[in-house]
Amino acid sequence: MAVNVLVDRLNNGPVLCAEGFLFELERRGYLSAGEFVPEVALEYPEALEALHRDFQRAGSDIVEAFTYNGHREKMRVIGKETLLEPLNRAALKIARTVADARADNLMAGNISNSNIWKPGDAVVQHTVRGMFEEMVGWAVDEGADLIIGETFYFAEEAFCALEVAQASGLPVVITIAPMAMNEMSDGWGIVETCQALEARGADVVGMNCFRGPETMLPWLQRIRAAVSCHVGALPIPYRTTEAEPTFFSLTDAQRCTCPAPHGRPFPTALDPLYCNRYEVGAFAKQAYDLGIRYLGICCGAAPMHIRQVAEAVGRTTEASRFSERMHNHFLYGSNDRLPDHIRALGERA
Repeated sequence: MAVNVLVDRLNNGPVLCAEGFLFELERRGYLSAGEFVPEVALEYPEALEALHRDFQRAGSDIVEAFTYNGHREKMRVIGKETLLEPLNRAALKIARTVADARADNLMAGNISNSNIWKPGDAVVQHTVRGMFEEMVGWAVDEGADLIIGETFYFAEEAFCALEVAQASGLPVVITIAPMAMNEMSDGWGIVETCQALEARGADVVGMNCFRGPETMLPWLQRIRAAVSCHVGALPIPYRTTEAEPTFFSLTDAQRCTCPAPHGRPFPTALDPLYCNRYEVGAFAKQAYDLGIRYLGICCGAAPMHIRQVAEAVGRTTEASRFSERMHNHFLYGSNDRLPDHIRALGERA
């Protein structure tokens, strides 16, 4: 029997996966917010490769091809369906190149929420299945080591994604993203969905995106207790709360004097609601202590967040060379060469 490379790795320790390329590449000026289409793979491949390498240096073990929103329906929305296959193959080739630079890295093909799934509509569901099938096929062609299906808020769409991904013969990760109603959008329970995904053969089940550490961790505790397979935990790095459980529902309590023109912080005015790196590290440690081994950060992630996750679970990464050294800070350091009269200014600075 062939070894399941992902499960084998997880059985022996944590596996980190960086996600959230949409937000980071938008911040860097390579795609449009709202539209969020990964054309960067075709237009600025060097920028996408650089981001993958930055996450890799920070500790990501999986190079996930940036094909999120790179499905047929989204390409139709922006009038560029002819670019669908070239975009997918370009993203997969870039991810494969970066993964191959390190002997212990894996490359993942990616499928995700279609945003057209409709319960009870067989025609729409058939269309979505076809979208998944072609993307998984391209991932297999380009040498993916596993398939990640993520950000599903309909349970039945997650089941469809799993079935298609399993046909590849590769390990499969399926993570769900329930909205603020604290259940899946087709009425399935969150924990029950993960149990069903395990029963149907997913290698890793869990949650990604939409929820920050505070509102994801309680669900992860329940999922970890309810399933036997490995669990994935990939929150957004934003301060969601019980009252505002997803980044869609966040409001800016500081009463920003220049609010976003679309009336809510999501997705372009979330900055003051960001988690700091220590909050991200604390989440990763808590999740790891629960027995969760598949860890990462989703939309909003920067490489320093992945480094913080890695260090929280006891790893030293290439980027750890540049972890903070506050003992040499001119105001708050402890180095003997720092003048006392300058450090004394620290409380008044």
